[in-house]
Amino acid sequence: MNPERPRTVFVCSCERSMPGFGDSVARGCAGVDVQSGNQFCGAELERVRSALGRGEAVTIACTQQAPLFLGVAQDAGFAGELAFANIRETAGWSKQGISAGPKAAALVAMAAEPITPSERVTLTSNGVVLVYGRDEAAIEAGRQLAGEMDVTVLLTRPGEVAPAPVWEFPVVRGTIRNALGHLGAFELMVDDFALPSPSSRERLRFGTPRDGALSEADVILDLSGGAPLFPAHELREGYVRADPADRAGLAPAISRAADLVGEFDKPRYVDFSADLCAHSRSHITGCTRCLDLCPTGAITPAGDHVAIDADICAGCGNCAAACPTGAAAYAFPDVQALLRRLRTLLFTYGKAGGTHPVILFHDGDHGEPLIDATARFGRGLPPNVLPVTLNEITQLGVEAWVAPVAWGAVAVRALASARAKHDLTGFARNVTIANLLGTSLGYGEDVCGVIEADDPDSLETALARITPQAHVRKPATFLPLGDKRSLMKSSVVGLYDAAPAPVARTQLPAAAPFGGLDVNVDACTLCLSCVSACPTGALSDSEERPALYFAESACVQCGLCAATCPENAITLAPQLDFEAWKAPRRLLKQEEPFRCIRCDTPFGTKSTVERIVAKLEGKHWMFAGENARRLDVVRMCDKCRVETVLNEGFDPYEAPARPAPRTTEDYLRERAASAHKPT
Repeated sequence: MNPERPRTVFVCSCERSMPGFGDSVARGCAGVDVQSGNQFCGAELERVRSALGRGEAVTIACTQQAPLFLGVAQDAGFAGELAFANIRETAGWSKQGISAGPKAAALVAMAAEPITPSERVTLTSNGVVLVYGRDEAAIEAGRQLAGEMDVTVLLTRPGEVAPAPVWEFPVVRGTIRNALGHLGAFELMVDDFALPSPSSRERLRFGTPRDGALSEADVILDLSGGAPLFPAHELREGYVRADPADRAGLAPAISRAADLVGEFDKPRYVDFSADLCAHSRSHITGCTRCLDLCPTGAITPAGDHVAIDADICAGCGNCAAACPTGAAAYAFPDVQALLRRLRTLLFTYGKAGGTHPVILFHDGDHGEPLIDATARFGRGLPPNVLPVTLNEITQLGVEAWVAPVAWGAVAVRALASARAKHDLTGFARNVTIANLLGTSLGYGEDVCGVIEADDPDSLETALARITPQAHVRKPATFLPLGDKRSLMKSSVVGLYDAAPAPVARTQLPAAAPFGGLDVNVDACTLCLSCVSACPTGALSDSEERPALYFAESACVQCGLCAATCPENAITLAPQLDFEAWKAPRRLLKQEEPFRCIRCDTPFGTKSTVERIVAKLEGKHWMFAGENARRLDVVRMCDKCRVETVLNEGFDPYEAPARPAPRTTEDYLRERAASAHKPT
């Protein structure tokens, strides 16, 4: 919360159904005018209208009546900053609500932290629908949609289907081999495609089939009962699927398909910077983390980097959470805004007198209703559990797990469903890495974790089991600034600086997004091919002399350096060296340059030149015998080498003279000479 910007905060007791938190909010949020009341949405609405009329920044600690307050703000011509915080279901409505004042202050302060809206992606559907099925159920669905959409029914391996007296839309036969695209832009390849015979009488018959027919559609209604046409099909915009045997489920599916006409906006969930991508270099594959994790197939290789199709992306955030370089960064909200909100939440909570804070990440679809249920029908959240709403919990990278711990959280949890809609493989990997760091630095075991709960009782039980394990410590104070990789570095260094029991190094699993390198300096020739391949600048050279430097905090363990090294001198070392992260780049190998034997200009490295000479000397016709002096050109710089070769007329492509071919005459002559030779 910006103390320089005048702000009025309205803290309501919701008709005295919860404690009044005005004093706690005033104590935790410096520089704000706290207005306490009991019914700001009714009897005391004029107080809110008056503040909005002044045009100053306003925070209202109520989300239930947000539409009402937004309407009042619009009527008052309010153009200032208006924020909402839920302190009722998350704090006041709890068996321990009387102690939740510090939490209420923290939630109010976090709500005032600005978030830059993400860009929007627009999908346009003109209502061209393909109904894919097997029998009359698909044709009947087509009839119901025909009044509102442009319908085509595609029957795969149909049985006995009665022809209609009048066809209001095309009915064809075929089986979809491949499907690509999204709402408004589906592309289909159909095998066994055939048109119906007009003379079909007792049953629908079709003409000569052909494979590889192409079709386009804005919407697909899949009633085939077969395998889904897309991975993670429930996340594919414009693809509606239902079991044809489930008659009760057909009507909702048809209704959903009918609604998919017009323009539809969705957030651009991920910002992508191709220049930071470590996917490949020189046709050598490096990092494939995002490709391995994307559930919808929205990410594909595109040369040295990948490409993310924003139209297909469903916003799970797995790619951004796993991306080690920050090339893929979540934008809903961006990670910097998320960490800034977390820092404000924890620091305000401590300032207001709160202790032992626990961060609870949750989404809006599953977590928010569950928290609401426990507030209304259960014990409510404990006063030290600070909920943070996300679009998807799978968007959390390692930095989002460890930064709250560095800032003083005794535990960090994410609330997930036991029937998660997204693959949690990458998500669980980040939790594992965060726990390894926390355990090694003395924060306790399982300082980070996941709560799988689908009912309020399970949630309450899991929260009650959280007990602080770390010793009393002074929280870190670093500011979350910079890009994703910078935030990762500052979070890890902050975690180390605030650690109860710091260690120098922690071993990590092979899939970790950071680590070190084991370089065989004896085998290394300082060819620097690894420097050229490194996408993050973790490996670098020197302009002054042949040298190889390594900055461990920049290494993403993509393996491109090891795959590129011609001497096989590099091995990945999954680890986190905390001291190395705080230090500048370190020298791995350095040599004196070899000096040209003619002009004394330094070039190359002494070991490399000597190794080349040793391999060529006496072992190649160009440098053997009377040509041994030609080895001197290897010991010369590029300018002297060219000058020497040109002046001496040396042709590097000239080979020894080939022997003259033996003819029949040569053979007869040699035979005659042998016959007359005296014995």
